[in-house]
Amino acid sequence: MKQILQNLNNGETELADVPCPRTKVGHLLIRTLASLVSAGTERMLVEFGKANIMDKARQQPDKVRMVLDKIKTDGLMPTLEAVRNKLDQPLPMGYCNVGVVLEVGAGVSGFSVGDRVVSNGKHAEVVCVPKNLCAKIPDVVDDDAAAFTVIGAIALQGIRLGKPTLGETFVVTGLGLIGLMAVQLLRAHGCRVLGVDFDPLKLELARKFGVETVDLARGGDPIAAALATSRGRGVDGVLITASTKSNEPVHQAALMCRKRGRIVLVGVTGLELSRADFYEKELSFQVSCSYGPGRYDPLYEESGQDYPPGFVRWTEQRNFEAVLDMFADARLDAKPLISHRFMLDQAESAYKLVGGGGESLGILLRYSNAAENPDSELLKRTIRLDRPRSEATRGTGSVVIGFIGSGNYATQVLIPAFKRTSVKLKSVASSAGVSGVHAGRKYGFEETTTDSQSLFSDATINTVVITTRHDSHARFVTQALKAGKHVFVEKPLALNRQELKEIEDVYNDLGARHSAPLLMVGFNRRFAPQVQKIKSLLAGVREPRSFIMTVNAGAIPPDHWTQDKLVGGGRIIGEGCHFIDLLRFLAGSPIVSVQAMAIAARSGIVRDDKVSINLEFGDGSFGTVHYLANGHKSFPKERLEVFCAGRILQLDNFRKLRGYGWPGFVKMNLWRQDKGNAACAAAFVQAVQGSEQSPIPFEELVEVTRVSFDAMDLIG
Repeated sequence: MKQILQNLNNGETELADVPCPRTKVGHLLIRTLASLVSAGTERMLVEFGKANIMDKARQQPDKVRMVLDKIKTDGLMPTLEAVRNKLDQPLPMGYCNVGVVLEVGAGVSGFSVGDRVVSNGKHAEVVCVPKNLCAKIPDVVDDDAAAFTVIGAIALQGIRLGKPTLGETFVVTGLGLIGLMAVQLLRAHGCRVLGVDFDPLKLELARKFGVETVDLARGGDPIAAALATSRGRGVDGVLITASTKSNEPVHQAALMCRKRGRIVLVGVTGLELSRADFYEKELSFQVSCSYGPGRYDPLYEESGQDYPPGFVRWTEQRNFEAVLDMFADARLDAKPLISHRFMLDQAESAYKLVGGGGESLGILLRYSNAAENPDSELLKRTIRLDRPRSEATRGTGSVVIGFIGSGNYATQVLIPAFKRTSVKLKSVASSAGVSGVHAGRKYGFEETTTDSQSLFSDATINTVVITTRHDSHARFVTQALKAGKHVFVEKPLALNRQELKEIEDVYNDLGARHSAPLLMVGFNRRFAPQVQKIKSLLAGVREPRSFIMTVNAGAIPPDHWTQDKLVGGGRIIGEGCHFIDLLRFLAGSPIVSVQAMAIAARSGIVRDDKVSINLEFGDGSFGTVHYLANGHKSFPKERLEVFCAGRILQLDNFRKLRGYGWPGFVKMNLWRQDKGNAACAAAFVQAVQGSEQSPIPFEELVEVTRVSFDAMDLIG
């Protein structure tokens, strides 16, 4: 299928071949009939992409601060690589989609195959959208009008926050698509409306909708007009739907309002507010969030957990339905807002227009129908990557790899690490398709797919690398082992004891019947060059050691998927296992006891990312892992200290290793951080090629995983 992607590096827009996304639980798979290009949002993205690196930095000062902090901890080159990798990723465009349901995911009710629906799906021939971000289209509403539903919901949510009542006077500043939908909705509320803009064509459209206007380009005075429209009292509310860096729209809104008036920001403006403007009139100011309640809530959007109407009357989905009802009742009219129509294969021309190639307002994209392009063609979930590459580029080794997962870590770290070896990169799987296409092109895979099961049935693939979200690791590991594939899985190996037991049972059963495939977890720290140096130095010491591992983990929001016990497992199981494995490796002896303590329980804080874990080893050594998310970024992110035989070793961020009291050793510093990713991948590949044992014995993988479960049980 075809999908519009934008390159944030250079602003170029591409109509790419992408495999059809898989139908997920709680989602609808939709064949697109039409989609609307959002002139404001999408123009902003195109302009950002075309900007040079300095201009990009000026537009996102908060991101610049994050980059500077990362340089301090990780070094210059890794940080630059991370920035380039982020900008290199294609961005799927669009969020105003009309289509027909092709498949209904498990757990979805109220929708059927063949239903015509609106959604916030992308500009793609097929989209997979959560059920709460879809709404059925009434039969009397055509596709062109329905394509404006999401834009209308954005306007409607701003209006709901403004709480207009019959007879009140409202100003709409900025008469783009959202502004022109807003003036119609306010008129339908029984309000008198004043529209403010610079564009005479948009002002003319507003007047056709029964709105008084102010032409700023001709020196119109919005303050005077607002007073006149409100009979000298000041307007009841102002809806700002403009996009500008200026603070003037908010200042003007304050001057236009009556005492205790309401100002709602729907667009983007400068926010250097004057206290005097708001204090004297006791004005209220609020920023509207997208389509309404539920937006950016993963439980609502991804998990399909609706809000009870008795408590939250208007959600984003119910706002969609309200806008569609307004179209059905002919109280909203989108036809005058359509300035251009293009077929999808003319996307490049459409985006030239968006990027400033002429006057435009509502740009509609039309898609082929089932007679022109059958569903069976669009539903193909595996595509060959036609970009010319030599076999040498793709690799010709005996290890043929299929990657499941192509997110940031995979594309920035793991795939490059495996590519440096002599492996052949055969297939890369992703759920939505876009990231798989990007990774496949960039690193020379032969194909990309959204059907991860195809990697297990492909007889030419003998090795599978799993880099998906944590809750799928154990399932994919057991499937790959049963299919006879060697497995490299990112940590953690499993999220609970039941999953771990299933892996043990499968692995041991295969080993009892014949030689089991290799299984490796991406515990990369033990392969880092400085850790290997520490291991060699400790080899000459014949007494117990003391280890202190301090992890300045940094805060992650409580609603992030890694904090979800069912999806990410929490940060100790999801990441803390790295450091348990590191100390287990350096001790060279089994862990015989575990103690753990978390920070005291307080309302609103996550406890299990502020933890101290004490490990006792069979040789009398002990180690402590301080995993802390409540520190400061200026402190080293990972610090290891080893005490033994009157000597000390200290490793900071896998860049600086210092020895105190070690004969013949003072320091080992690296010009760039090396956590051992490349060495870890190379060791695994070498073991597969030589039919050797896994670089980390299976028993140790199980032991470390089980200890992470023990630690979580102890902290409750």
